[in-house]
Amino acid sequence: MTSRARPEPRAATSSWPQEICRDPVSERARLFVLNLRRALAGATLREAAAATGVDHTTLSRILDGHVWPDGYTVARLEVRLERSLWPAWTG
Repeated sequence: MTSRARPEPRAATSSWPQEICRDPVSERARLFVLNLRRALAGATLREAAAATGVDHTTLSRILDGHVWPDGYTVARLEVRLERSLWPAWTG
């Protein structure tokens, strides 16, 4: 059995997260990152980590498009920041 590694979200665009991703799954991750950046409102990564309980290195890797945020992390960020971050499905 071979395992298939997920591509990094940023692999779907040449200018993460400014450019729209051609891949609709990566595009949802990009929209999440844009929502997260707005919610953090210029806080440093360490300030954001203290406020959310999500490690600053994890936040950095998510914001830079190197990793996919898991469900627990998305939920924790939304609860701690008191706002919806994952983009709503528009079909």
